[in-house]
Amino acid sequence: MTYATALAAYHSVETTAEVDSASPERLIQMLLDGALNRIYTAKGELLRGEIAAKGLLIGKAISIVDGLRVALNPEAGAISQNLEDLYEYIGRRLLEANITNDVAILDETAALLHEIKSAWDVLVQTAAEGNGVGQ
Repeated sequence: MTYATALAAYHSVETTAEVDSASPERLIQMLLDGALNRIYTAKGELLRGEIAAKGLLIGKAISIVDGLRVALNPEAGAISQNLEDLYEYIGRRLLEANITNDVAILDETAALLHEIKSAWDVLVQTAAEGNGVGQ
């Protein structure tokens, strides 16, 4: 087993353990992190001319965003509908970025997801403080 293979296996186990013990709010944070990571990495691949790798990463980001959209609670009202519309827009823009190789669109979608993630980070922190976690 090579070092890279062993490291990948370790990260896989570490991620699985974190997912298994994560709250629903933390899972959303992790998904947003994953989408952002793939968009940023796709941008790097695009800038290096690695079009195939860029396409795979954007496809994974689209899948994550679709998963976030499907997981929304429609009973949450207007905020749920607004997030659904935003996730749908982000998915369309990512597809467009993939087709046109447009770095600016990747930056736009990353900025939108970062705004959503920032709100989730505040929500999770507030919930943790309300439950006495970390006090």
